[in-house]
Order: sequence, then structure tokens, then C-alpha cells
Amino acid sequence: MSNDHHSHHSETHFTSTEVVRDIVIGMSDGLTVPFALAAGLSAAVDSSAIIVTAGLAEVAAGAIAMGLGGYLAGKTDIEHYDSELERESYEIKHLRDHEISEVEEILSEYGLRGNALKTVVKSITSNHERWLKFMMKFELNLERPDPKRALISAATISMAYIVGGLIPLMPYIFIPDIMPALKISVIATSIALVLFGWIKGRFTGVNQGRSALQTLVIGALASSAAFGLARLLS
Repeated sequence: MSNDHHSHHSETHFTSTEVVRDIVIGMSDGLTVPFALAAGLSAAVDSSAIIVTAGLAEVAAGAIAMGLGGYLAGKTDIEHYDSELERESYEIKHLRDHEISEVEEILSEYGLRGNALKTVVKSITSNHERWLKFMMKFELNLERPDPKRALISAATISMAYIVGGLIPLMPYIFIPDIMPALKISVIATSIALVLFGWIKGRFTGVNQGRSALQTLVIGALASSAAFGLARLLS
């Protein structure tokens, strides 16, 4: 009963970590790239409609690109695991003595010695599937990826990118005058960057204040560079 509970808890924790990572990836770019684009266009055009159109197009393209990247990364994880599984299975069959030595070495690091070590090694190596699972987990430190993970990752990153990207664009949708819209966009996005940075720090274990400040500075630098470049060229 306790083992089942422990396995379920570990799987849930792992999945939650992956989801948080995907949200961080999508939201980070979603807040900064459209924000920088809108700020840059604000210095070059005289119509909020142009900024909204270009911004929404960028959000759509960015969400698709980021989602595809997440999907491919998820598929790569599965392919990597399957490749290592096949290689490890081959080594167990054809390099048996060497693999037994590796099991002994791994278990000895956990303090097993003498007859206890021999008994556990014999138990593990007497079953191919058990042996293979042990090597994947304790030698290679690999967990079998969830087959659905690639699609979930793609959807999560895309949605996070869209949510982040709409925040700097909303003022331009409702305010026709560019400069007032830009000011509100800067304020709204700055607040979002600080909140996002703080939450990211909380989930990743980094100092929350420092994470919030870093996120804000990155967004500010990106938008300032885009605005200054557009002003220079216009």
C-alpha cells in the first residue's frame, strides 16, 4: 500500500515539475517578445491597429513555434529513453559479467556488503525486466517518459505564450492613441513580469525577489532596445 502511494506521489511530483517548466518557458517569451515588438512599433508607426495586428500575428506564430519546440523536445526524450533502453538490454544479454559488476558497484554505494550484497544482486539479475528497470533508473537515472507528455508540453507552452503575449497587447486593443497605450502596456507588463518572476522563483527554488527583478530587467532591456532601434530607424 505504502509503495503504491509512494510511486503515485513521485509520478505526480515529476509531472507537476514538467508542467511548471513548460509554463515558465512559454510565459517568459510570451511576455517579453510581443512586449518588445509592440514597444518597437510604437516608435515607428502611428496606428494602434497596426501594432495589434502585428502583435497578434507574432503571438500566433510564436505560440505555434514554441509549442512545436516543446513537442519535439518531448518526442526526443522518448526516443532517447528507448535508445538507452535498447542499448542497456543488449549489454545485459551480451556483457552479463560487466553489467553484474555495475549492479554490485551501484548497490555498494548504498552500503550493501558481503552476503546481503550477493543476495540482492542475484535477485535483481535473475529477471531480465527487473534488471533492465534497475539499470535504467539507478545507472542512467532515466524515468520512462509519459507518451502523452509531448502533446501536453506543446499545449502548455503554447497557451502560456498566448496568455503572456496578450498582456502587453491589450492596452493597444482598447486605446487608439499609441503613447498612452504604450505607457499602460509598460505598466501592465512590468507588473506581470514581476509577478511571474516571483512565482517562477517560488517554484524553481531561486530567491523570489531576485527572480522577479531579473525577469523585469530582461523585459525592460528587450523593449527598450526595440523602442530605441525603431526610433533611430524611423
